[in-house]
Amino acid sequence: MNYPSDLTDPQWEAIRQHLEFENGYGNRRKHPIRLMVNAIFYLVKPGCPWRQLPKNFPNWKSVYSYYRRLCHPGTWEKILDDWNRRTRLKSGRSPSPSYAIVDSQSGKTVYGGEERGFDGGKKSQRSKTSYRG
Repeated sequence: MNYPSDLTDPQWEAIRQHLEFENGYGNRRKHPIRLMVNAIFYLVKPGCPWRQLPKNFPNWKSVYSYYRRLCHPGTWEKILDDWNRRTRLKSGRSPSPSYAIVDSQSGKTVYGGEERGFDGGKKSQRSKTSYRG
């Protein structure tokens, strides 16, 4: 069964080089690599939980294990970086961005402000008084 998230043949050929490595156990793989990657994309695109992977994909535990093995040595990040470069070149842009924007709401602030608000009578390290009831 094909899903919209499945890789096309040209897409598969573009990332295949990053995925052909030994499985570390000295034996044959139980599931084809492309099927595992399609399962990962099926999960990532709609935000599906691992346990709700359709039955025509390998067991969710196998897919999760494969995904973790891709993330650990940085393979997944290399795939995404390469994909980004190819996409930028295809659209006539430079391979890497010339600038980046950082959202100030995402940055950490310095904790130095005055304590304000009501803690609901809970004891906490930050509260100056404790509730006695």
